[in-house]
Amino acid sequence: MAAPPQPQPEPEPAAGGAGLEALEGLALDTVIAKAGARQAAALACASTRLRDAAGDDALWRHFCADDLALHAPLAPDGRALPSFKDAYKVWLESFGMYPLPLVRRVKIFWSSLKSWLSENFPEALKTLNKGVSEAQIQSAEDDLGFKLPLPTKLLYRFCNGQLPLSEHHRENMRMAHLGIIGGYVFYDHLINVHLSPLEQIVEETKEFYREFYDQGVFNMTNLIIVATSWYRPKTFFLNCSDDQLYVGTINLQDGEMLPCVPKSLIRPTNTDMPQDGLLLWLEEHLRRLQNGMIKIRMLKTSRYISLFPEASPSCTSAMTNGVKVRASAVFAPEHPESRRPGAKCLYAYSIRLSVPEACMLGGVYYSSCQLYSRHWIIRWRDRVVSDVNGEGVIGKYPLLTPGQEEFVYESCTPLPDSPGSVEGSFTFVPGKLSRPEGKPFEVTVAPFPLEIPEYIF
Repeated sequence: MAAPPQPQPEPEPAAGGAGLEALEGLALDTVIAKAGARQAAALACASTRLRDAAGDDALWRHFCADDLALHAPLAPDGRALPSFKDAYKVWLESFGMYPLPLVRRVKIFWSSLKSWLSENFPEALKTLNKGVSEAQIQSAEDDLGFKLPLPTKLLYRFCNGQLPLSEHHRENMRMAHLGIIGGYVFYDHLINVHLSPLEQIVEETKEFYREFYDQGVFNMTNLIIVATSWYRPKTFFLNCSDDQLYVGTINLQDGEMLPCVPKSLIRPTNTDMPQDGLLLWLEEHLRRLQNGMIKIRMLKTSRYISLFPEASPSCTSAMTNGVKVRASAVFAPEHPESRRPGAKCLYAYSIRLSVPEACMLGGVYYSSCQLYSRHWIIRWRDRVVSDVNGEGVIGKYPLLTPGQEEFVYESCTPLPDSPGSVEGSFTFVPGKLSRPEGKPFEVTVAPFPLEIPEYIF
């Protein structure tokens, strides 16, 4: 009989690092750095020499920066820690249940947004809540009866939205314009959207289901309300089944919602990183803030984030005889005018008038000029649907002088569908209407688009 096979000895932990021990200095550091944090921790068990090399805090500084975008040894709550190695360990304990590339991405988003707010809108920065715990996330999921998408969970782990509505009316009025999503104003229609805290999400979602879903209005399940306007109603829903973000229209009671993010981006085939509509929507909003597409504007005595675009191609600009006209529009699906016969889409538009240097007509400079009338041509699918002439704008006749701030006014127009455009002209009088200093002249309004955008805010 053949002898039974002899058991093979288990490899020693040090064997995996035996070849590495032959390396010196920078070469060893480079190999361990490329191996990654988990492998570095494993190598530390192989030998005393490798433990010393893998424990170098410069190495863990590198891991913290690459894996977590962490550039100081801080805990998730901001506490200072003794070393980068300690910091990496604490972060892994807090967020190890999530893909680290997603943790890094969400952390960068919140850090960048808070940095922008700190510099440009510190009043709104003060309304942001500290992040929630994993236990609070799980409790919310238990209350809702379904799971939240991973990116949304992480967003709330880092920041629990904005301060909720208060019981005190005066406090609510003070904070109502501080929504980090912002909004727009035209006539008496004021929208300003806040990102809801987790407890408000659960409460308002349950109320929404009681009011609408149980009546059989909606065929979507697993919806949560993630953002709302504190003025006129406007509500954003995250569908936790398909990860898309939706906005309710004026026909919300009939179940009508519109997607807010391009569908192709939510579950792309070229990446394994999970991303949902809420994260993509917030990242796009941040990009618009950072590149100046949207800016802070005044509303009486308060500041707010205005969603009227400020840069091309969404915002057009024309200069005629020294008068500059900038114009842009936003889609307003929640406005009651969308219910008018033949009108499915309503757009608010913002017109900004100024004389940057001097008003000049026929080689003659004037100290001022005053608007007398307007002419609007509104198109839908290249067909003229409205051709309007009238005096003034919203009942006003603005007087423009060189160097003064823009005169801004907002109005709206309905369309049967998308896309469309507005163009036209203003008639100005040099000097003042009561004391003209020359013949009236025309000022061009360059065509600006009216369309349902890829991202709806």
